[in-house]
Amino acid sequence: MCGRYASSRRPEDLVEEFEVVESRVGAPLEADYNVAPTKEVYAVVERPPSSESDEPPQRQLRVLTWGLVPSWAKDPSIGNRMINARMETVAEKPAYKRAFAKRRCLLPADGYFEWYPTSQLTAAGKPRKQPFFIRPQDRGILAMAGLYEIWRDPAKADDDPDRFRWTCTVITTDAEDAVGHIHDRMPLMVERDRWHEWLDPTPTAQASLLDLLVPAAPGRLEAYPVSTMVGNVRNNGPELLEPLPLEEVVE
Repeated sequence: MCGRYASSRRPEDLVEEFEVVESRVGAPLEADYNVAPTKEVYAVVERPPSSESDEPPQRQLRVLTWGLVPSWAKDPSIGNRMINARMETVAEKPAYKRAFAKRRCLLPADGYFEWYPTSQLTAAGKPRKQPFFIRPQDRGILAMAGLYEIWRDPAKADDDPDRFRWTCTVITTDAEDAVGHIHDRMPLMVERDRWHEWLDPTPTAQASLLDLLVPAAPGRLEAYPVSTMVGNVRNNGPELLEPLPLEEVVE
């Protein structure tokens, strides 16, 4: 599972990093060190310049809401439960298969958080959990594989600029050994040389798309313990990414 991540890069840096042709970002998002479901996030997509254009798709940077709402959904609150899509079933599940066929995206991140159950117990008798931050060892950007959908709000007029809701989900897979001891799932990453194939909205054989989804190579990621402050979404600052001194680690 991926339920929290950090995203602190500026839109102009993402435009350069992902070779974006057109930025559809209005007001830039603030650096977010505690991205949680239902928040707005940056996403890289490839789409035609306009709905009526015959030109080839362009790579765009957009702002989406984390928590996918399928186009057929009657209630957008379903997105609160659809923050992750499992790689093993993403091509078949009704909620994701349409998006997987032609609405794929990249979700840029500094890294993501996972919680490890320790031997200590809470007052309620449950294992106390220690948060870890997981990031590329080279401190580069994490291009998480995602899907996006565009939901039409039937309660809004045809000329209402907010009638369409753009939402997304993170695709997950079994965690590689280096981080698998913390949590058994992890977000899928798309390597730079596969970005175009993954983003390309033109029809592609399902098997070819699944071939693009591979776990991170062993040794690419590093994990270290961080403060339990990250558990409260109201806490948000670079201090959440600071390694926790060993004497403060809950074991």
